[in-house]
Amino acid sequence: MSLFAWLRPSAPELDHATRQRLARLPKAAPLGVCTLREQRWVVLDLETSGLNPNRDQVLSVGAVAIEDGAIDFAQQFERTLHRPLQKTNASVLIHGLGPSALAAGCDPAEALLDLLDFIGNSPVLAFHAPFDQRMLARALKESLGYRLHSPFLDVAELAPMLNPDTVLREAGLDDWVARFGLQVEERHHASADALVTAELALILFSQARRQQLDSPLQLEQRLRGWRRRKAHNHGL
Repeated sequence: MSLFAWLRPSAPELDHATRQRLARLPKAAPLGVCTLREQRWVVLDLETSGLNPNRDQVLSVGAVAIEDGAIDFAQQFERTLHRPLQKTNASVLIHGLGPSALAAGCDPAEALLDLLDFIGNSPVLAFHAPFDQRMLARALKESLGYRLHSPFLDVAELAPMLNPDTVLREAGLDDWVARFGLQVEERHHASADALVTAELALILFSQARRQQLDSPLQLEQRLRGWRRRKAHNHGL
């Protein structure tokens, strides 16, 4: 056996019912040419034990669907994962996830499989999406042996791309919430943050349509060009 085989984590042992559910999951669909309104979106937020995607853990997941151009409050998802060994630190406490909540959480494999069912073949929106995508991909691999294929779009990139005249250095979610005057009753909980991100996304979709961007594929293509120009300007 090679050294690399020893270093790779072993595949999780899954029962028959779990393997069947995984097999029934729809294949992720690439971003298409339907209108932004016609596309079902899943807006995702993860609360984690820290900001290291290689070491820290997903503690809770919140998600909400945007369908037919509006937030569908009947399609909401929230799970706290069973993490009894997680040490209490500032990153954990700010999310209201104390030891008792983590000890009473759902089995990670079951919770993550429920999330995959909720996402289906929809694209995912998140604020600072690359971080959430990496954390979720690692959690799915460790708990289910599953490779994440869902396309992600970053609301933290869409906002400055569609609002080039708004100057906010390293803007966070709260900065854009304030910029658009959104009323936020609660933050730093996965489900609440997902809902706020969804409200922001709807504003951005409206702006995108006014800029002749009315499909998920067009948004992705514009984002690619925006990233290239940004990288070029930083290199000057």
